[in-house]
Amino acid sequence: MKAVIFAGGTGTRLWPLSRKKSPKQFERIIGDKSTLQLAVERLRPDFSYDEIYISTNAAYKDIIQKQLPEIPSSNYFLEPEKKDVGPAIALVMGILQQKFPNEPVIILWSDHLVKEVTLFRKIIALAGSRVKKNPDSIVFIAHKPRFASENLGYIHIGKRQEEKGVAPFYSFEGFKYRPDAETAKEYFASGAYAWNLGYFVTTPGFIWRAFERFAPNIFINTKKIIARYGTPGFNEVLKKEYGKVEKINFDNAILENLDKETASVIVEDIGWSDLGAWEALKEALEQYPDENIIRGKVHLEGVTDSLIYNYEGEKLIVGIDLDEHIIVNTRDVLLITKKTSVGKVKTVVEKFEGTEHKELI
Repeated sequence: MKAVIFAGGTGTRLWPLSRKKSPKQFERIIGDKSTLQLAVERLRPDFSYDEIYISTNAAYKDIIQKQLPEIPSSNYFLEPEKKDVGPAIALVMGILQQKFPNEPVIILWSDHLVKEVTLFRKIIALAGSRVKKNPDSIVFIAHKPRFASENLGYIHIGKRQEEKGVAPFYSFEGFKYRPDAETAKEYFASGAYAWNLGYFVTTPGFIWRAFERFAPNIFINTKKIIARYGTPGFNEVLKKEYGKVEKINFDNAILENLDKETASVIVEDIGWSDLGAWEALKEALEQYPDENIIRGKVHLEGVTDSLIYNYEGEKLIVGIDLDEHIIVNTRDVLLITKKTSVGKVKTVVEKFEGTEHKELI
């Protein structure tokens, strides 16, 4: 079995820690390791380093080599430019299907937290065994919702198919991306919907044929690129042709069009969180809602329900009589905002483009 970890996002909502030059997946958000390093660590020792692949932007190659020297550089899939997840997965699966078209592959993301690692590994093995028996299939690994989130996608699950090992399989009934508040509450109450993590196990051949069927423009263009894979001219062709691929999300291009009978779902609580924004990080790490989450030199008096991260070792942050605040201090930026206003961070950072603050993006 192989694993592909996607690590190409920019992570603006975790600014000022996450920047274009070094996005969130390469930064120390939890403990002393980056979330990319933690994503690889979760797979070990079930996967050897040779079985783990990284898909990212070519600009981040040196960072990854420094953080993950054990993974061979031949296991990197380097996008010359950002074209969304659809073309990125087409490139990865197109190359892998030339090597092992019917071997199970799990798709993962580099900026997530998984607390129940042992259970997670068992679920991966379970899904891999099912796909190995039926290479023309896909298994989604979903999560039992903890609350009615409006910021996550949902998988509609159907009848229980079978139960083997640590978790049952359910039939797949479709996706819903980021429902409104009322719909999210209905989903949560129904018990028929699970959070879509973007994790799935399938085979390169199955996904490659799906691109041929549902996204022929991407398929034709990517086929032209991978025809040169392993030759001296590959990088030149990649740079020339990749930008011609249409920009589209993988869910829209492929997953929403799959025949439902080819898919199944595993739903469990693996302690998953998407560390996409500061308030999401706080929710992931807190043991109770009013808890303060701190890092670095911080002293608090009368502070509740706040996250204070200090990345400057010589400076002390003192907080007094604060509630629901996010404070992040880096070498060149100090961010102070109410927790309810974190959604505005991305908008503010985008305004820096073309100004004297552009180097801070």
